[in-house]
Amino acid sequence: MKIFAFCLSVLLMAVSQQAFSRDSKHMLPIKEAMASADFKSALDPDIRFYFGSQKHSRVLKNFGDFNTNKKTNAFNKSDEEACRWVFLSALLSLQDRVKAEGGNAVINIASYYKKNKVSDNSQFECHAGALIAGVALTGDVVKLAK
Repeated sequence: MKIFAFCLSVLLMAVSQQAFSRDSKHMLPIKEAMASADFKSALDPDIRFYFGSQKHSRVLKNFGDFNTNKKTNAFNKSDEEACRWVFLSALLSLQDRVKAEGGNAVINIASYYKKNKVSDNSQFECHAGALIAGVALTGDVVKLAK
């Protein structure tokens, strides 16, 4: 009986470690996330976000390239729900930087997970595990002509 209990506990530890070490990559639609009520209420409408190579007005001043790397609790959430939540957190971080620098937009926004730059006009990259979801972004904080 002791041998059976020991073997069972070793098996459970091996299986549970694989479950908790999951790191699933998701490419999710930016437009869908930005259209949600949470995003509309949290993001300042006077600050613009331009992903990938999206067109924008003329740059009057470039304050530099800034990165954000956000994580959120993914426990008891779908990967998509956790990813949207942490994406909002990353955008709020960039928005705070825009305000601190005196800009009005972030351009050339790209996913930057584990310093791997993925530029896309319509999707962002998120990695989700059993307990944590993460989004990293990079972009240029600028002042655009009106």
